Amino acid sequence: MGAAVVPTSSGNTPRQLMLMRDFGVTAFAATPSYSINVAEVAAAEGIDFESLPLRVAFVGAEPMSQAMQQEIEERMGVRVCEQFGLSEIIGPGVASACEQQQGLHVWEDHFIPEIIDPNSGERLPDGEIGELVLTAATKEAFPVLRYRTRDRTRLVRERCDCGRTMARIVKILGRTDDMLIVRGVNVFPSQIEHALLGVEGVAPQYQIVLTTRADRQDELRVRIEAAAGHGAEPADRAALGVRAREVLHSALGLAVVVEIVVAGSLPRSEGKAIRVVDERRK
Repeated sequence: MGAAVVPTSSGNTPRQLMLMRDFGVTAFAATPSYSINVAEVAAAEGIDFESLPLRVAFVGAEPMSQAMQQEIEERMGVRVCEQFGLSEIIGPGVASACEQQQGLHVWEDHFIPEIIDPNSGERLPDGEIGELVLTAATKEAFPVLRYRTRDRTRLVRERCDCGRTMARIVKILGRTDDMLIVRGVNVFPSQIEHALLGVEGVAPQYQIVLTTRADRQDELRVRIEAAAGHGAEPADRAALGVRAREVLHSALGLAVVVEIVVAGSLPRSEGKAIRVVDERRK
C-alpha cells in the first residue's frame, strides 16, 4: 500500500504527539480510552489537531460507545474506524468497520464466524445475539478451530452499502465472562456505558467500584466524570448525579450509588481502560 508505519508502543503521550507532528502522521491506532487521553494531553499542551494531517483513527481492544466515538472524532478531527481482533487469532485484523459504519466486516477469506448460545454451545441463526466463535482457516503453525471469544454480538449477512458481501459483526455488546452479579442481579459494564449515553452533561469516562456494605450486601458505585463545562460546582454535580442514578436504576433494575467527579479526575490508561474495580474480595 506504500504506507509507512511508525511503531511507538504505548505511554509517554507527549512523545506520541511529537511523533505525529514530526512524521506527518495521517492514521492513528490505539484503544478508544487512550485516544481520548491523547486528545486531552494535546489540549493541555496547546496542540491543535487541525494543524496535523491526521485524518483517521483505528480503535479497538475495548468496548466503545457511540458517545465515545463521537468524542474522539470531534476532539481529534478524525474519522473513527472500529477494529476487532484477538491476540489468539491475529490481533487487530479479524474485522473492521467501513465508511458506512454499519457494523464490522469479518474478513471471511481468513476467518469463519459463528454465533452460539453461550450456555448450550448450540449454533444460533444470523441476527440472534450470542457468543462469537471464530475459526482461523488460513492460520499456520497454531490452528484455531471454533475459538470461543466470549464476546456477545450478532452477525448479519446482507450486502453492505459499501458493496462488501462479507458477514458483519453488529457491535460488541459485552462479554459472557465480564458479567457482574450484584445482589442477585446480572450486570454487564457495557449496560452502564450505554445507559450513560442518555445523560446530558456527563463524559464517557466512568469507573465501576464494587464493595461490601456493613450488612454484607454488595454495593455498586459508579464514578462518572462530568463533561467539560459541566459540574464545576458541587450543586451541579449533585444534580447530574441524581439524573445519572435514575437512568442507571431504570436500565439495571438495581439501586446504584453515583459519584460525579470533575472532568479529568479519573485515572487514564495507556492501554485498555480499567472500568471495574472489585473490592469485595479484599
